[in-house]
Amino acid sequence: MSIKIELPRNQLIRNYQLGAQLHRIIKTNALQMTKVEIYTWQFCPFCIKAKALLKKKRVQYIEYSIDRNDEAREEMTIRADGRRTVPQIFINDIGIGGCDELHSLEQNNELDKLLRG
Repeated sequence: MSIKIELPRNQLIRNYQLGAQLHRIIKTNALQMTKVEIYTWQFCPFCIKAKALLKKKRVQYIEYSIDRNDEAREEMTIRADGRRTVPQIFINDIGIGGCDELHSLEQNNELDKLLRG
């Protein structure tokens, strides 16, 4: 058994717009549930570039600015398996590397998969 409901044209348009808004909200929230952390220096061009990509993708992230903070840098180095360069980016506690690796993941259509978990 099927039921056919006919809606006025303006109601169909509103329903379509609400559906599109809901899709954007779900997609954004899925990306926000992923834990993204980035260790940075304030004026590092690679850090700025990496953060710009994350912002463009509307990814919320935790930033650890390690300028003149030896303890934070040591923590980053341990988490990053000895890597000392910035940025160091972690997605769900997995170190993915720095800016070049982040952009490579994006170019290979792999970043969204990681961000979705």
